[in-house]
Amino acid sequence: MDSIDARKYFASDSSILFQPPALAIYPRSENDIRKAIRFSWQLAERGRLIPISSRGLGSDISGAALTKGVLLVFSAHINRILELDNKDDFITVEAGINFGKLQQTLNTHSKFIPTYPSNPDYATIGGVISNNTIGEKSFKYGSIAKQIKSMRIVLANGEVITVKKLSKRELNKKIGLNTFEGEIYRGLNNLLEDNKELISKTKLDVEFNSAGYNLADITKDKGFDLTPLFVGSQSTLGIITEVTLKTTPNPDDKTLLVASLNDLNTLQGLVNEFMNMKNRPSSFEVVNKSLIDAVKNINSNYLKDSLSKDPKEYTVFIEYDDTKRSKLVKRAKKTILKFTEEVVVLKDPSEQEKYWKIREASSVYIGQNDGSLKASPIIEDAGVSPYRLSDLVDGAQQIFDSVGINNPPMWGHLGTGVMHFYPKLNLASVGDKQKVFKIMDGYYKLIVSLGGSISSENSDGKLKAPYLEMQYGSEVYALLKKVKEVFDPYSMFAPGVKFGTTKDELKEIIKPEFALYQQFNHLPRS
Repeated sequence: MDSIDARKYFASDSSILFQPPALAIYPRSENDIRKAIRFSWQLAERGRLIPISSRGLGSDISGAALTKGVLLVFSAHINRILELDNKDDFITVEAGINFGKLQQTLNTHSKFIPTYPSNPDYATIGGVISNNTIGEKSFKYGSIAKQIKSMRIVLANGEVITVKKLSKRELNKKIGLNTFEGEIYRGLNNLLEDNKELISKTKLDVEFNSAGYNLADITKDKGFDLTPLFVGSQSTLGIITEVTLKTTPNPDDKTLLVASLNDLNTLQGLVNEFMNMKNRPSSFEVVNKSLIDAVKNINSNYLKDSLSKDPKEYTVFIEYDDTKRSKLVKRAKKTILKFTEEVVVLKDPSEQEKYWKIREASSVYIGQNDGSLKASPIIEDAGVSPYRLSDLVDGAQQIFDSVGINNPPMWGHLGTGVMHFYPKLNLASVGDKQKVFKIMDGYYKLIVSLGGSISSENSDGKLKAPYLEMQYGSEVYALLKKVKEVFDPYSMFAPGVKFGTTKDELKEIIKPEFALYQQFNHLPRS
């Protein structure tokens, strides 16, 4: 489809960027995807490049779903459940399936996928995997990569491969193949063997890292597995069409502890204590008072049933979903009491829901305009070691102060070191456009100085492509580009994502009328 309306619709995702595709294709099967990619490959061989990108439901905030070329839209047809095995706890699905609907199906079997994004009803499983999205349960359950058993991938020449952990014998067979898959395994294996020291530099002191490509875990646990490479690759190496995931028993009930803390040093002390515990809570979240105040100004009644009095500077949410958790909850409460006396323990689901409403208040803030000012996702998902959260928050405040934004609302995942800031900006204003880059430059420099990742909760996209070399240095950056060349020698897949987008190019595609049109089917959260 190449109508003006269709191209305008697909020119936006949930990022601040705007770039119309030349054409949108709604494939009905994996074979349709292969045909489109094969056609592009044949043209590229003759010197005519038609880029190909893929798209789920448009909830990406990094611009990874935007392209000047052909856009493969997965959510329309490539969205089936292919197999559900309750006995062995796995499910096989197509990449375009809605994550929320997948969870609903699993819930009827008392199962779930424990790693999910903040807006599961507005994401596809392919999008979640391509971004290596983490969320509120990731502190305990890890990233989506831990749930994947295997994937089907369409390569740049139209070949389809199955990606899973290989033994040394299986790897040798792959290396010996007289196909493009064989070329890839040979080229990648050589890069890994020749660059072990460089690859070790990609391991950052963070809970989760999706910046660039995960080369370090390909040979983890004495195997060879391309899964970590494709997770977080944002369709720059190949197109995911099908995935088999491990499922987890859905906890029947949970216990929630909510604590109010006075200051940042106290918060950091509490985080340090919980990071040293053997049994991690299923959620470990925080909001600051600025967010609560902002929501009160928008709607004074929204939190009236959740807050009995004015909150302190930080409100912390600690949830346990273990079957036998009474000792864990007692220990958690004892630990919290070292830092504050304001703590409640909630077992009743309806009471928990009232308090979770405070954490979910970010949706009200994100979705509300302040005149021409709108909450803008420009530094959404970077992360540091949880032991350095106070340094992150202090440094971020200095950056915001330098552009005239005082004490911005903040919320996030304490256990994964990811804090969310959505500064309110008018992207139609030249001055605020300049602020965008002052904030990004300062924030990502801060993240790197703290040993963190510019891409912890999601991957790089176009928005963070100009900062990837700063993250790793020129040698590692060059190695990451070589990996891209092994899989995509003609740069067909998602050009400008991760590599090749400059700050000047970003300035040209920032949309002045930024709004969350792609997400208003529901109330967006982060």
